[in-house]
Amino acid sequence: MTTAVTEDAQDQAAPQSLWRKIWEFPLFALIVALALVVAAVFATGAIIEAIGRDALSPAMQDVLPAVLVVGLVFAVMKLGVSRLGREPRDDLPLAIGPVHLALGLGLGFVIFALVVAVAAVLGVYRITGWGTLEGWLGVLMSAGVVAGFVEEVAFRGIIFRWVEELAGSWAALMVSALLFGFAHAGNDNATLFSSVAIAIEAGVLLGAAYMLTRSLWLAVGIHAGWNLTQGLVFDVAVSGFEMNGMVEAQMSGPDWLSGGAFGLEASVIALVIATSAGLVMLRMAAKRGEIVRPLWVKRDKPAALPA
Repeated sequence: MTTAVTEDAQDQAAPQSLWRKIWEFPLFALIVALALVVAAVFATGAIIEAIGRDALSPAMQDVLPAVLVVGLVFAVMKLGVSRLGREPRDDLPLAIGPVHLALGLGLGFVIFALVVAVAAVLGVYRITGWGTLEGWLGVLMSAGVVAGFVEEVAFRGIIFRWVEELAGSWAALMVSALLFGFAHAGNDNATLFSSVAIAIEAGVLLGAAYMLTRSLWLAVGIHAGWNLTQGLVFDVAVSGFEMNGMVEAQMSGPDWLSGGAFGLEASVIALVIATSAGLVMLRMAAKRGEIVRPLWVKRDKPAALPA
């Protein structure tokens, strides 16, 4: 026992090489991780181009790109990103994946169903008949599978993770939320308020889900469930893009209450409800001790073993 402890102490005392310090620096890990994910996305495009989109059936044009990009990004996360940084870890553990994903889908549904319910009570959302669900498969793949998985990998699994390792949890939450919100600024019908609203309501909610579980599965489920509920179930525009849902619905009233052409995500209703859910999870994360301090603040270290 004494010999093992002595060897561990000598390993810790040995100076790290400059390359090792660079490799383990959080921002370097962040850049490498993003590059790997971007490469997976471009590889998907290259594969589809090589196959020829016109050679695919309409259904496969929706399904194959989604399956490929999620599969390649998943492989990149498991084989590459999980090995990066000072404290390598796997943010997509398979053991808890199904349970957390299902829980997230349910939470996404409940949160947005509550948003719609409040909007209906206030008279800004009204069902006018049954919908057509036209293009449902494309919405399921793009707004649900791809957006839910790939965006969470990028914004929580990479940006949040390594900003947190460098500057702490609160800085990571702020940076990832702002980047996530303004990544939607180029969407159809986007406004400054819609970008700020998504940054706050979704940025806090999804960041808190990641902090609480230290896994991406819950956040992926919430993200996908939120998008599919508003688009395919309630016929609400998803981040500015019109959808055909199970019902036909009309929005009316002031933009601050209805979200305007962007959809209910840009409403005060969603801002209050989703942010409140996020704050509840943040409180739970804090109680579990999941708040990480900045790298320059002395962090707790495990007690040394006796010689």
